[in-house]
Order: sequence, then structure tokens, then C-alpha cells
Amino acid sequence: MLPWLPPSPAAFPPVNTALEEPDGLLAAGGDLTPDWLISAYSNGIFPWFSDDQPILWWSPDPRMVLFPQEFKPRRSLAKRFRNAGFTFTFNQSFKDVMTACAQTRADQEGTWITDDMMAAYHELHRQGYAHSVEVWRENTLAGGLYGVGLGECFFGESMFSREADASKCALTYLVAQGMPRGLTLIDCQMHSNHLASLGARLIARDNFLRYLEPCQATRPRAIWLPDATAVP
Repeated sequence: MLPWLPPSPAAFPPVNTALEEPDGLLAAGGDLTPDWLISAYSNGIFPWFSDDQPILWWSPDPRMVLFPQEFKPRRSLAKRFRNAGFTFTFNQSFKDVMTACAQTRADQEGTWITDDMMAAYHELHRQGYAHSVEVWRENTLAGGLYGVGLGECFFGESMFSREADASKCALTYLVAQGMPRGLTLIDCQMHSNHLASLGARLIARDNFLRYLEPCQATRPRAIWLPDATAVP
């Protein structure tokens, strides 16, 4: 039976008790406060549910991750990153990026980025734990991504494009700026061919959790954030 979590305290069952089918479903209930979300990410867990469901928590095995040194942009992407005329920022339009991600997902297949999720991650951003990468064409948002940063890790949540390859350029910028500053792992959660084509791969959940050990005793903010605004 799936465990039902009370509203407090923020405590999860061991991730090795997650279901195999559907892969990684761990528990339901709890809350979306910063305490719950930071506890979740630092233990390899993330929320994923739709409007007509309770809060559902997941920890799939294996886990899709991208090690920055294994990032493999195609030549065409590298060229577009350099020459498309984009500029890039961190944390300048978090709300707009998250809203655009929600709209993109809703247009494609329905979205888990509900109003409650929007409010929860905006608060996490206000506290310095959720971050966005923005891709600009002059003063217009062309693409971006958002997620949670803890210590040396970035837990990706969603991305969007309004121009060709803009979301991939956002990821390219995250890797380029983060890796020399100590970014060691980007959590991609679930397998996709799109992410695999960029160098992401599946690793065992136990292996993934080893990278999170420094996050479990404290609440380290991301160490790899560059200056707020820059160009490639």
C-alpha cells in the first residue's frame, strides 16, 4: 500500500521502498513547503502529479542524470549557441520561465506545473533554492529552464523554447557556467531520447544518492551560480 504522508513533519519513507510499477512512486500526501521540497530533493525524491491527484512523490530507479563533463552538444547546437544572437541570464525572470514551461507542457500533453506547484517553487526561489536560466532575443524571452540547486547539484524540472534550440542553449549555458564553478551533476529525473542525445545517462539510484550525501545533513545553497547576467 502506498504510504500517505501527514502535513508535517517533512519525513519520507526510505526510497528503496518505492514501487517498481509505476517506477519510483514512493508516497502521497505531505505538503509543498520549502521544508518538504528541500528534504525531497536532498534525498533523491521529487513531486510529480496533476490537478486531479494528491501530491505524489517519486524516486525512480535507475535515475537519468547529466554529468557536465559528459555534455555532448551537436555541432549545430554549439554553433547556434555562439552565433544565434542570444543573451543569457540567471534568475532574472523565474516566474516567467516557470509560466512558459507550464504553458508549453499544457499545449503538448498536459502539465504537472499546477498553481500549487507554481506558488511552491516561487517561494523556493525567493529563499534562494530554485533557479532559472533565461534565453533572450533582445528583450523577449526565447527559452529557458528552471530547477532546484543544492550544493554541487542542479535538479532540473522543466524547460521551454520559443525559438529553435533555445532550451538546449539554456542547458548549454548552465553547463558552461556551472562546471568551472563546481557543478558536478544535473538531475534529469526520467529517461528521454532528447536528453540522452546530449550525453545524459541512467545510473542506479544508490549511485545517484551518493552524490546527494553532502545535501542531507545541511541545506547548502548552490555553489555554482555565476554572476546574474552574462553573455556567452
